[in-house]
Amino acid sequence: MHVRLTALLPTLLAAGCATNPDKDPVQLRLNDLEARVARMERIVANEVQVSQNVDEMQGNLRELHGEIEELQHSNEALSKQQRDLYGDLDRRLSGAGAGTVGAAIAGAAGGAAAGAAAGADSGAGSNAPSPTEQAVYGQAFDALKAGSYSIAITGFKDFLKTYPNSSLADNAQYWLGEAYYVSHEYDSAAGAFRTVLKKWPDSRKAPDAMLKLGYTQLEQKQSPAARATLDEVTKKYPGTDSAKLAAERLRRIPAQPSQ
Repeated sequence: MHVRLTALLPTLLAAGCATNPDKDPVQLRLNDLEARVARMERIVANEVQVSQNVDEMQGNLRELHGEIEELQHSNEALSKQQRDLYGDLDRRLSGAGAGTVGAAIAGAAGGAAAGAAAGADSGAGSNAPSPTEQAVYGQAFDALKAGSYSIAITGFKDFLKTYPNSSLADNAQYWLGEAYYVSHEYDSAAGAFRTVLKKWPDSRKAPDAMLKLGYTQLEQKQSPAARATLDEVTKKYPGTDSAKLAAERLRRIPAQPSQ
């Protein structure tokens, strides 16, 4: 009996190993697949989070750029009004006696106020935007920052119709394109950005407009046109932030298959 058990022991051990689920090749394969799926799910979740963070950062950058532009225009307008005021004052004082200094100051201040009123009526009376122009532009831009894109679109369109020759017109046209872009109205966005490049080719917003035109063409599934536009940004505006962003986006566009 002892001999028989000894002879059967290897067979029993082999059978036990074959039925052990931890050693089952099918189960091992399933465990490996489940681990790979879990890793892929973590990778996808991380990519989604990164994409959301990028969108949020881009939105914050748009707001910061807009606020900087508003401050710059406000400062320019204030500086011009001060120059006009003191220039007129100097001219009046040069021919005035000591007893007429008060009248000269009052006259200069009145002349500056009248000039501001005239600019508000004409919409394009001087290089500096009038307070009315700034207010209308600011309302549209505030709507864009608040995410009220349809209101922003209407506001910028009304501004451009009322003040087509304003020094803020190029900015308004650009932000109109941005409002269309974030609303996924890509045809209108492309038209707005092209208008900036056509009417104000030397504007400070021209590099940004060309960059966003390239982005818009990508959204329109026009990869060859987008590649050409972004490449032009890098060549026409080298060293600018727009050129750097264009170069980065070009690297992410899939290569065209060889014919």
